[in-house]
Amino acid sequence: MPEMQMPTARTRVVREPDRAVYDREAVYQILDEGFLCHVGFVADGQPFVIPTSYGREGASLYLHGSAASRMLRQMREGVPVCITVTLLDGLLLVRSVFNHSMNYRSVVILGKAALVEDPKEKLAGLRALSEHILPGRWDQARQPSERELKVTSVLRVPIEEFSAKVRTGPPVDDADDYSFPTWAGVIPLEMKAGAPIDDQRLEPGRAVPEYVKNYSRKG
Repeated sequence: MPEMQMPTARTRVVREPDRAVYDREAVYQILDEGFLCHVGFVADGQPFVIPTSYGREGASLYLHGSAASRMLRQMREGVPVCITVTLLDGLLLVRSVFNHSMNYRSVVILGKAALVEDPKEKLAGLRALSEHILPGRWDQARQPSERELKVTSVLRVPIEEFSAKVRTGPPVDDADDYSFPTWAGVIPLEMKAGAPIDDQRLEPGRAVPEYVKNYSRKG
């Protein structure tokens, strides 16, 4: 049985509630396929929204960055944050410009970020970030040095207050527009990896790893 999360007053989907998803595993699938999140917070009365990479480990989302960055400085003080991840799956062309739309999957997480102080969890959080983007790479690349760890902050955001919204399927027109003489349908969109390109300074004979050759966000 899917684990359903009861929405809060802040996360309940009001507009088009039929598209709302509160299933934790469905939310995890969206997060695990995405690359970037947008982190919203307020600093000195000014709203900011910053795009950044992330990684998930269980019910925690990990963010990282320079310890001197504005976003990291604010969030380590426990400021409320809003984190969003969106996947665009298709453009919906209908007969009316007003009704054009998109197929998408999106997640909104509300909470407070906590600075990761424990060295083992900090390294585990960085590994989660690395493995989220490119599974298998962490073990084949140089591990972070003490200096790199010192100038990097890792933050943990609990995935507790959240909701998702999903739109799939064909376009929908107003009844009177179905006779309008123009093409209607879906333009599917997906992210695809191209052929790997060797670094110019790669040592001769170094083969492309399987996790690079077969890279896919959908696993």
